[in-house]
Amino acid sequence: MAVDMEMKSTGSAEKEIQGRSLWQDALRRLLTNKASVVSCVVLLSIVLIALIGPWIHPNPFDEVYWDYIQAAPDMEAGFYFGTDTNGRDLFVRTLYGIRVSMLVGLVATGVSLIIGVTYGAISGYVGGRTDHIMMRFVDIMYSMPFMFFVILLMVIFGRNIFLIFAALGAVEWLTMARIVRGQALSIKNREFVEAARASGVSNFNIIRRHIIPNALGPVIVYVTLTIPQVILIESFLSFLGLGVQEPMTSLGVLISEGAQQMESAPWTLLFPASALAIILFCFNFIGDGLRDALDPRDR
Repeated sequence: MAVDMEMKSTGSAEKEIQGRSLWQDALRRLLTNKASVVSCVVLLSIVLIALIGPWIHPNPFDEVYWDYIQAAPDMEAGFYFGTDTNGRDLFVRTLYGIRVSMLVGLVATGVSLIIGVTYGAISGYVGGRTDHIMMRFVDIMYSMPFMFFVILLMVIFGRNIFLIFAALGAVEWLTMARIVRGQALSIKNREFVEAARASGVSNFNIIRRHIIPNALGPVIVYVTLTIPQVILIESFLSFLGLGVQEPMTSLGVLISEGAQQMESAPWTLLFPASALAIILFCFNFIGDGLRDALDPRDR
């Protein structure tokens, strides 16, 4: 009886192990990473507060309070982060700045994801002279000063939020393309790809069904690292006055305004800079956790 029970327990354990996919195993490993889990909770909380906070908070976004010009944080008056030099509620403006910065990071990363994955998968799968030409174009783009290229686009086509999406996303795809190309070069000679090719599956469907899905692991990790990088670049452009323009605002705009009043009103710099730092730390911790969870050498 004991032997039968032991065999049943062993069999159930084997079924449990065999029934878990690689993605489920990666999720389980990610949940064991405390830093990543805490970062996810903190980041989700910040996003929810940024989305819901302005609706709940009584102070409007652009209203000027003449009696509270550059006032320090005052909980009783409802100014949790104080006011800026124009008498506007800094708490509400910080929430709107988080919205815009997160939107720029997500959309620009999405643009770079689409361009980079498609470009890299085609280059790596086709190979030969096509791969050589496509990668030399990437090298040429790499040789151009990144910040100069973005600023040039801003000056030529004007400064608006949609151009920031396009400019940042159109430049950040280069590393993504190289990562996907390297994965495609190692995947295209696998047995399942050879079987699909022998079965008459078109190259487009092979890239869509086999190459790209099997290259998603490194891509997901790089996406989590690209989002904070794009947010930081947008903040730097806004700090220079080339990013988001009034009446909209972003964390970079708030930091730029706070830096000018750092001595007389340090809270105008402290709160937006702290929000940006927390967001960047959260994305980096999540990226480290995903890298460890999706690393096949650790399985």
